[in-house]
Amino acid sequence: MWLFFLLSVSLPALRAEPFFSPTWGFRIDLPESYVYSDGDGRNRFSFTSGEGAAVDLVVYSGGIYGSVQALVEDVQKRLGNQGEVSVFTYRGRQAAVLELEFPQGDHLSGNRGQRQNYSGWGFCTELEKKDGESPPLLAALAYGPADKETLKLLAVSALDSIAPAPSDELAPGPMTEFAFPREVSRRVSLANTNASALFDRIDAEAAQSLADREFAVLHHYAESPQWKEAWIRFYRMIYRDAWDRLADAAFALERTWHLGAPGGFSPGKAAGTAAADTSGQDREIAARALAWVQSFAYERDLSGSDFVNPVSAAVEGRGDCDSRAILWAIVLGHANIPAAIMVSREYGHAMGLAGLDGPGARFEAEGRKWLVAETTAPVAPGLIASDKADPAKWIGITF
Repeated sequence: MWLFFLLSVSLPALRAEPFFSPTWGFRIDLPESYVYSDGDGRNRFSFTSGEGAAVDLVVYSGGIYGSVQALVEDVQKRLGNQGEVSVFTYRGRQAAVLELEFPQGDHLSGNRGQRQNYSGWGFCTELEKKDGESPPLLAALAYGPADKETLKLLAVSALDSIAPAPSDELAPGPMTEFAFPREVSRRVSLANTNASALFDRIDAEAAQSLADREFAVLHHYAESPQWKEAWIRFYRMIYRDAWDRLADAAFALERTWHLGAPGGFSPGKAAGTAAADTSGQDREIAARALAWVQSFAYERDLSGSDFVNPVSAAVEGRGDCDSRAILWAIVLGHANIPAAIMVSREYGHAMGLAGLDGPGARFEAEGRKWLVAETTAPVAPGLIASDKADPAKWIGITF
């Protein structure tokens, strides 16, 4: 039975906030279990976990080093690092990725006195510069004992979460961009419509690689008391990576639905009925976007990450509930409609949330009452199955 709630209920929400430097403007969204352990609160920050993993961040004012290459050479020398270095450009900035293999516990923020082999990854890049000044440089090292292979995965995830500037917060992270550089765009049809959009040829592969990696990180915390926070970060990382990749697709869909162009997806009877309850354009777009993802083929991959990345979902018209919910939230976000998702381990399900007026079931998360959206059954926004309606079993995730 589908319920059409008139009263709102509260949805528990957790949000392990990313670390932000107000001085330099960069952000990092570390995996769970990392805690701040050392630094001066301005230029040096160190984070450690109970497993022996560490992340060190050091910012050097413009002029201390003439270039990222000069910074990297000094880091290599000071660490005695034996790993390889690759220089590349990240979103118009000089950058470098370092493979870390060094024989002792020395690092940029001091010496913890440990004497063993360490391995991991490093990332150096330019930060935003002020007029007339050389750009400050960020050195970020993520590492742990070399005999703990799992920590290397956490290191890559940690560095990929770095956004050197606010404009990078909704763009693929530096480690993903390094491994999957975007170069060649092509026009691709969007599933179940006559609309098409530009994607880089590497977008789907890169997005799936990130999803698989972050699923492995999530699995690392499956038995941790912080499993909810880890789950939230998993979806936050996927959302960030996919936002820019899906920008043209979101605009193409909005144009099609708004203008009523041939090939626009027509909502089913239930969705159309709900849309008629309000004359608001935002709710109409939300209903059409919901009907679009509801039309996808239901697909799960229990042998892998069990998540179809949002790019493949949009192009191939397939995916589970959380793939569709993330995609729906991204499409709404590009239309300037507030959107989020909610997930439930008990129900094994995910749904969309939208900041829209009008009737329907609502859940409260982050101080806002959101309209629910079921993405796997052909029902209108605001409807939720009666056997999945306990708010205590849902977690709200905002982006």
